[in-house]
Amino acid sequence: MKILVTGATGKVGSRLTQRLAERGHEVRALVREPSRAVFPKAARVELARGDLLDAGSLAPAVRGVDAVVHCAAFFRGATPEQAHAVNDLGTQHLAAAARAASVKRFIFTSTGLVHGSTGGRLVGEDDPCAPTVAYPVSKLAAERFLLGVEGLDVRVLRLPFVYGDGDPHIAEVVPMMRGFPAAQRMSIAHHADIAQAVARLLEAPSPKHHIYNVVDDEAPDLATLFASVGEPPPDGSNADFARAFDVLLDGRRIREDLGFKPGFPRLADALAAGA
Repeated sequence: MKILVTGATGKVGSRLTQRLAERGHEVRALVREPSRAVFPKAARVELARGDLLDAGSLAPAVRGVDAVVHCAAFFRGATPEQAHAVNDLGTQHLAAAARAASVKRFIFTSTGLVHGSTGGRLVGEDDPCAPTVAYPVSKLAAERFLLGVEGLDVRVLRLPFVYGDGDPHIAEVVPMMRGFPAAQRMSIAHHADIAQAVARLLEAPSPKHHIYNVVDDEAPDLATLFASVGEPPPDGSNADFARAFDVLLDGRRIREDLGFKPGFPRLADALAAGA
């Protein structure tokens, strides 16, 4: 397939782009600044300059592609206005361009945080959503817009906390989560398993559902997550803020429908493999 990946210089998008190319797909990466996009020469990734906020720049990027995998997003540090502009309106611009170009499938990487606080209860794709912070609010708005677009085969992949592959993501969130309860659990998935889920969703002729959670088999508590990067447990001093992130994803649907099976079922497996 010929696939356009947005957010191809980000944590998820950069690793996903390389893995899709390694599977034999022809990958085009949407980038605002081509000099920031560095991929192995063997991957043979085509670069397309464009910006989600510039609707006119997107038509050349989607021209001739079979599928779009939309990973680009404004996450940490975004004001509600910025999150809305990039994650919601920018997605609308991309969807309009994709539909006009007769793109066959549009995969949107969303977040499990769209559910809002569930007190650590497992939630499935059809459970209610009530996010309270800007990032998941904007992602949920984009989901709802996309699923209402006629003439575009949209599939939503809700991601948990993503780690591995040399990504310093765990260490980077330690300061933000220092005040979270040590026993609070977090749904996670390794970059390799995110790529596997995307590939299965791209390559399935007609997936049964439009929304899928992707998650590893075990949700570690934060004390375990912190220990994996040599940090002491969080101290629980900001439990109110932590509630916005207190959601655990049920991953049965993608396993049953698409045969997904994580290569790194637990954080311990990735640690043991040096991955």
